[in-house]
Amino acid sequence: MKLLGRLATVVSWIGHPLVFVTACVAIVVITQLTSRAAGAILAALSLSVIGPTGVLLFVGVRSGRWRDADVSVREERKRFYPVAIPLSALGTFMTWLVGAPRYILRGGIVTLMLLVIAAIANLRFKISLHTLFASYCTVILFHVNVLCGLTALVLTALVFWSRLFLSRHTLSENMAGLALGFIGGIVTAWWP
Repeated sequence: MKLLGRLATVVSWIGHPLVFVTACVAIVVITQLTSRAAGAILAALSLSVIGPTGVLLFVGVRSGRWRDADVSVREERKRFYPVAIPLSALGTFMTWLVGAPRYILRGGIVTLMLLVIAAIANLRFKISLHTLFASYCTVILFHVNVLCGLTALVLTALVFWSRLFLSRHTLSENMAGLALGFIGGIVTAWWP
């Protein structure tokens, strides 16, 4: 049981939305764009969203504002979303400023909308952001490369399991995240 607990914790860290989304974005821009364009987009996102969100989570945990970097307690998320949503909007704006292609901008807008939906739902129901963003990235990665998509699918299944095993989410919270992420991925990568 201890080994499963450790595995679930490691999977949960690898599947953390900040890690999973960053890896997904890196794969998309590096495989789809020139190195110069990819570098500009990654730099813009690192400075406007990834870095600040990492600092936000670190400071939130260190200060006792949040129990963990997953912001697993629904009441604590009420203080997370008001900062995370503007950071996501800033990231989308910054990618627009550096001339990102439309599909990258659409991904930024959909990511922002998913966070807004999760924040609204959080008034009564805590959606698994791990599962949401894992399934979102999986659908997008299938559009980019089947092998990347399959790898992400396996990781998404493990993330789904880990969130249940660690008692961070109920089955319905995970299913809601899975469904929202799937819809967001379709809109981002497969919508005409």
